[in-house]
Amino acid sequence: MINSSLYNVLYIDLTERKYEVQERRDLFEKYLGGAGVAVKLLEEECPKGVDPFSPDNPIILAVGPLTGLYPLASKTVAMFKSPLTGNLGESHAGGRSAVAIRLAGYGAIVIKGSSRTPVYISIFNDQVRIKDATTLWGMRSSYAVGRVLREIEPGAGKRTIMRIGIAGENLVRYANVVVESYRHFGRLGLGAVFGSKKLKAIVIAGTRGVKVYDLKAYMKVYEEIFRSITETGVMSKYHVLGTAENVLPLNAMGALPTRNLMQTRFELAENISGETLAEKYLVRKIACTHCPIGCIHLASLRIAFAPGYEYETLVIPYDYEPIYSLGSMLGIGSAEGLLRLIEKVEGLGLDAISVGVAMAWATEAYQRGLVTDKETMGLRPNWGEDVEVYIRMAEKIARRANEFYSALADGVEVAASKYGGLDFALTCGGNEVPGYHTGPAAIVGFLTGPRHSHLDSAGYSIDQKALRGPMIEEEMVKQIVEEEKFRNVLTSLVICLFARGEYKLEKVVRALEPLGIRTSPEELMKLGAEIQRAKASFKAREGFNPYNMRIAKRFLETPTPLGKLSEERLRDMIRMYIEMAGLKSVYATLD
Repeated sequence: MINSSLYNVLYIDLTERKYEVQERRDLFEKYLGGAGVAVKLLEEECPKGVDPFSPDNPIILAVGPLTGLYPLASKTVAMFKSPLTGNLGESHAGGRSAVAIRLAGYGAIVIKGSSRTPVYISIFNDQVRIKDATTLWGMRSSYAVGRVLREIEPGAGKRTIMRIGIAGENLVRYANVVVESYRHFGRLGLGAVFGSKKLKAIVIAGTRGVKVYDLKAYMKVYEEIFRSITETGVMSKYHVLGTAENVLPLNAMGALPTRNLMQTRFELAENISGETLAEKYLVRKIACTHCPIGCIHLASLRIAFAPGYEYETLVIPYDYEPIYSLGSMLGIGSAEGLLRLIEKVEGLGLDAISVGVAMAWATEAYQRGLVTDKETMGLRPNWGEDVEVYIRMAEKIARRANEFYSALADGVEVAASKYGGLDFALTCGGNEVPGYHTGPAAIVGFLTGPRHSHLDSAGYSIDQKALRGPMIEEEMVKQIVEEEKFRNVLTSLVICLFARGEYKLEKVVRALEPLGIRTSPEELMKLGAEIQRAKASFKAREGFNPYNMRIAKRFLETPTPLGKLSEERLRDMIRMYIEMAGLKSVYATLD
């Protein structure tokens, strides 16, 4: 079997329309792959202070040593300078992306420069082509772009197709990149960086293999992991209902953000719960490449489009975050209405969390008289009453239809700074908030995490532990720091974070040995801390200051299951985080 070297980095220059491959053994032997390698490549390739829409802002895609070899090693890490926050942009996507990159012969891809006209990149093993995408630019739906590329590009069944919608073309600062129709590089605006480079899509396929140094030991570890994943309950949640299972428990505990976080319980939560969607709309479950779980839940919705019983059937992916952001946050309690809105957002190429939070802020701003019919172009948003209004608002945001919608396209922080309403503009570090109002650990995690995401440190689960027994603030922060380090290890391998309960450090060590990589749990956690520091250093370099982050008053006004939050308490915990994570020297000049 020909070895598909993880050490190969493919550098593509869109300005010069050329490429080269460099062996970067130095990076992969020290940082494994994924997030670790990506952040170091970002340091190398991204000039300090660069405009996120500059040709000099690179796109980094990286996979890890377990990719193509072990179950659920199915994610690709993307890094870039975020046009939404102005500092670290980090996003992960599954589908076929990671395995396609590895089998094409690369551990990472770096895309620099900018095209004068729309293009897409086609990669098949060592054949790299930059092709005209003029006819794809401006297509109404990202789904249509995928259908066209499936017809004209090779590698059916093995390739990955990454593409942007019109939101990315119009530089909406939280535009995403759609991968295989149902997966995404969401959050922080990778789609807008694609758009700034006139890069409509990337198609990658390969036929190379991956060498295993000790096949017998590899097969033994593989079988152990596979059996544990498929024959125990460790992953059952993700297959049965998926993350949509979170809706009812969070609602019951008073932690489901509703109507722009004016409430934390939604009276119509059952209508949009994972249970209801599974019973009435679920049509199929699919999986990323080399994943036996099938956590991607697809709903079927029949829509009348003409008289005479003329219908089209839409197949729509759903999980917890869009249910929160496009459901409870907007007061939408109709499953059909929610699914229609998700389908529209997906087609436009908008990040579901950010656009939902943006429209929730806009609804409250409209009701308070901060914006009027003039700004909304006659649309009158009202909690959950007319889904069509929100569908049309999403379209106007994606197209930057006027000054108001253009401000929303730049993010809630920008819109509220211009029109008022910062007190209820729900962002953390400039990124629209995820759907967990569980307590202080969640908010501190959103504020301090590299991505300002629930995926950085799972603070919401620490809050839930505190509900079962008192936990002092120092212990909460310690758990946030340790979880972030651990996740940096997993995202360097690159393991789907849903499998974090299976891939404990001892098992990771055993999984790496047949690949010729010897390490220890202690060394892995040291690496996790080093990556944590590298991310913080990049953010500080680009002007991020954790000491003066805005904390929206709405976070403090609306009680969590652990009671109301105090700004003083949250800021104390942020300082604890910086000290415990060993980042005081990184932020020394800012305190």
